[in-house]
Amino acid sequence: MSKLVIEGVSKTFAATRALEKIDLAIEDNDFLCILGPSGCGKSTLLRIVAGLEEPGTGRVLLDGQPVERPGPDRGMVFQSYTLFPWLTVRQNVLFGSRSNEARAARLISQVGLQGFEQHYPKQLSGGMQQRTALARALANDPKILLLDEPFGALDNQTRALMQELLLGIWEADRKTVMFVTHDIDEAIFMANRVAVMSARPGRIKTTATVGLPHPRHYTMKTSPEFSRYKAQLTEEIRVEAMKAVQQV
Repeated sequence: MSKLVIEGVSKTFAATRALEKIDLAIEDNDFLCILGPSGCGKSTLLRIVAGLEEPGTGRVLLDGQPVERPGPDRGMVFQSYTLFPWLTVRQNVLFGSRSNEARAARLISQVGLQGFEQHYPKQLSGGMQQRTALARALANDPKILLLDEPFGALDNQTRALMQELLLGIWEADRKTVMFVTHDIDEAIFMANRVAVMSARPGRIKTTATVGLPHPRHYTMKTSPEFSRYKAQLTEEIRVEAMKAVQQV
């Protein structure tokens, strides 16, 4: 049975139809990227899976159980740096979690922040803040990790390093991951599968399997195979992006 099942999920805000009958399954240990034009409902879909939004129709099942509210079985990382400014790195990781000090220390080390445990968010770079948010999301040992364009606000160099960091954690721990992005290169590099969404109302237009081997290294981004995936997905996204512009 799939770990996460999305069945017939639709969502309307006022008179705007955001999502239209989304059907999607994510297997155990899968790394799925959701890719689509701006305004297609990618983040809305992720928030429904997180339990932060209720679907208008349909349902979401995690390990066969309906998702009706936020819970520790889903770890969430947002694009903005959602840390408590009055707490240190260690305190942010431990806040609201079931982790003990030993696990928190391991996670902080795993995201490369050993030595910064007592620093406050204002003392950290954007990349370091997002590493802290990632460690906090992992602190409850969730069944699935949900990420909403988590590296979108970072500079290109830091973004590339964060991609490799997250992939390294996934390759080590084999967490199930649902990752929203608008960046085609990022989706290909990170994912085992890429689900392309249509212009609003968002639907799953197609799902592509990414057969790049693991462990992945940034040099893959210049390989012929990577370029073939990029050409395929660029064409899929271009069609939907043009439709999205016409809706404005």
